[in-house]
Amino acid sequence: MTAQHVSQNALPRGFEPQKVAKALTPFRVMAFVVGVGLLVLVVEMVLSYGYGLKGDANPLGWWPAPHGFIYMVYLATVANLGFAARWPLGKMVGVMLAGCVPFLSFWVEHRTASKVKRQLADAAGR
Repeated sequence: MTAQHVSQNALPRGFEPQKVAKALTPFRVMAFVVGVGLLVLVVEMVLSYGYGLKGDANPLGWWPAPHGFIYMVYLATVANLGFAARWPLGKMVGVMLAGCVPFLSFWVEHRTASKVKRQLADAAGR
C-alpha cells in the first residue's frame, strides 16, 4: 500500500459513522429524485422555449416551481451528509452543483455513495 492510498482512505477527524450512515440514504434518494426531476425540467424547457408552448399550452408548465423546492431539499441532504462526513466546503458545493447538470447527479451520487460506503466500512473495521 502506498502512502497516497493510505491517506485517501484515512477518515477525517470527527467522522461519526452513525451520523454518516443515517445521512447517506436521504442523500441517495434525493440525488435520484433531483436527477429525474432535472430531466423533466429539460423537457419542460424544450416545450416552452423550443416549441413556444407557454402557460396552459405547456403540459409541464407547472414543473419548475416544485423542482426548485425539491432541489432545495437536495441541498439540505447534501449539507447534512457533507457535515456528517466532514467534507471540505469545495466538495460539498461541487456535489450540490452536480444537481444542476442533467445526468451528472446520477454519476456524482454513485461515486459519492461508493466513497462514503468505503469510509463506513473502514470505520467499522477499526
